[in-house]
Amino acid sequence: MKLLHLFILTTLAFAAHAEDLPPSVREALRQANIPVGSIGVVVREVNSTSPLIQINGTRGMNPASTMKLLTTYAALELLGPAYTWKTEAYLDGTLADGVLNGNLVIKGYGNPKMNAEHLWLWLHELRNRGLKEISGDLILDRSTFAQQDSDPALFDNDPVRAYNVPPDALLLNFNAIRFRFVPVDGGVSVFTEPSLGGISLDNRLTVRKLNNCRNWDGNIHIQQVGNSIRLTGSYPSLCGERDKAISLLPHARYFDAVFRSLWQEMGGVLNGKILDGTAANSAKLFSTHYSQPLSELIRDINKYSNNVMARQLLLSLSLNTPPPSPPDDNEMEMASMPQAVSTLANATPPASIELSEIALRRWLASKELNFPELVLENGAGLSRKERISPLNLSLLLQSIEASPYSAELEASLPIIGIDGTIKRRLDNHAVTSHAHLKTGSLEGVKSIAGYVQSRSGKQWILVFIINHNYASAGQRAQDELIEWLEKTY
Repeated sequence: MKLLHLFILTTLAFAAHAEDLPPSVREALRQANIPVGSIGVVVREVNSTSPLIQINGTRGMNPASTMKLLTTYAALELLGPAYTWKTEAYLDGTLADGVLNGNLVIKGYGNPKMNAEHLWLWLHELRNRGLKEISGDLILDRSTFAQQDSDPALFDNDPVRAYNVPPDALLLNFNAIRFRFVPVDGGVSVFTEPSLGGISLDNRLTVRKLNNCRNWDGNIHIQQVGNSIRLTGSYPSLCGERDKAISLLPHARYFDAVFRSLWQEMGGVLNGKILDGTAANSAKLFSTHYSQPLSELIRDINKYSNNVMARQLLLSLSLNTPPPSPPDDNEMEMASMPQAVSTLANATPPASIELSEIALRRWLASKELNFPELVLENGAGLSRKERISPLNLSLLLQSIEASPYSAELEASLPIIGIDGTIKRRLDNHAVTSHAHLKTGSLEGVKSIAGYVQSRSGKQWILVFIINHNYASAGQRAQDELIEWLEKTY
């Protein structure tokens, strides 16, 4: 009887909440077969203490990529908009007449966007500083980040997809190889960007006919075989030139291949092999490369929903925040306490999800933001586990508006109908260019969150999360709410 009573109350509550939605939104949900119980909606004026609309606001929901709002905001405040990542080159040996008699050590600190062009410029700088030949090995120091146990196949059983690349302290070019397919003389030529030193292409592709190009790469198979990349299957020549980006090589092997190609291209010599390791105490700092500032990099993360960069950013939160406090008196005998405290105080543990989550939750607490339902896995939203409530996501957006870095964060969000992931949503509408919104999409998840400016000039916060098997059909309902808000208030 109690269960029946609870069911009736819940049903009535959902019905009452549904009436809060504009008719056009309710109709779009009905046509998409998405029940109101599977959505979370909060609409509030930026400075309002209470929402205009709240449906399932306190429920922890999978936010998909709108979780990047939390990661990028925390990074702006904890690291600062001018924060840059460094990558260092050490000489472990003597440099004379252009020849390094020893090893070159490259130490990474988690730069989210070191690409091949940046590396090319930096290697030219190394040459201008007098380095022409490396007689020893190339040592890659990736110890700034704790060793990652993540399986790139875990999320969707597709480990070579570019968005599944795990974090790395020496990430280069998102660890992606872009294959360019060019039909020529009844066959297909293939080359890679960037070029890969020490790795050959074994192109065994044949040509086939295809009525349309929707699944042009469905019969192309790419795999690493020793020091070569083998392509088998068939390519539809009528589709013209096409690109396909995948992550095929381990981080260290990829860095080595790109480094060798660029270094040889500019006349440099590397005699040794690639090794994971760290710089010896006797090694001397030779050159430091600095990334673009954080305020610029978060535009890539939010406007284009770059998962790899977001994961790098979350890990970076634990590099510049204090580690957890040492155990208290009850957890350790007094005799060993001084030594243990000293060890913890002097330790510089590698960045990890656990330490970054501690830093992020401390920061939330300092802002009096209590998110008990919050679940973090990678900070990118590329997760089946991550959770946040629509209400708390709206409070986060409200907090952003009060932050001294609000302009930087809002400028990083896609502008509806103009750029980023919502470039083609509601373009040529009244609301075009009047909303900065972060989107999120996973199988069973469709989300959008950000700011809408209405015709009256008022600024609104909008959060709309759908967790349902038919979530992908819910975009129209979200767009209807955005349009309604813009023209009604």
